[in-house]
Amino acid sequence: MALVELAARERDRQNANDCHAQGAVTRERPVSLAEIAQAQLLSVAYLEQLFARLRRAGLVDSARGPGGGYRLARPAEAIAIGTIIEAVDEPISATRCEEGSPGCLAGNRCLTHDLWHELGEQIRLFLENVTLADVVEQRVCGRAIIPAPPP
Repeated sequence: MALVELAARERDRQNANDCHAQGAVTRERPVSLAEIAQAQLLSVAYLEQLFARLRRAGLVDSARGPGGGYRLARPAEAIAIGTIIEAVDEPISATRCEEGSPGCLAGNRCLTHDLWHELGEQIRLFLENVTLADVVEQRVCGRAIIPAPPP
């Protein structure tokens, strides 16, 4: 939500620059975490943690001092949602079965293990193929595809 907010603001500024400016477009001021927090009803403390991770992953650039804040480090078209989720270390898991854990049920693989594992893979693949720009431009609906039938 926070990066969608940041990307939408950058898009809106770019559109305003395209309409009002001639020649080279100058980069607008970065967006503060307080602005993002207010717009998305998130806590600034939570955003500070997330944006530190996003910066380390090279997804955002920061500017310190008065008027400081954050900008996307690369175009929204080049940032997959899956990359964002990975950067902030959010697990995408549809099952409690994890590598290196005792297993599904007291060390034994449950009958639904493969079902939930594959669902998790479908989610991961979907998010790796949707960009921040797709979300901002509302190009997500209709992106899910029916799996090919087995041969």
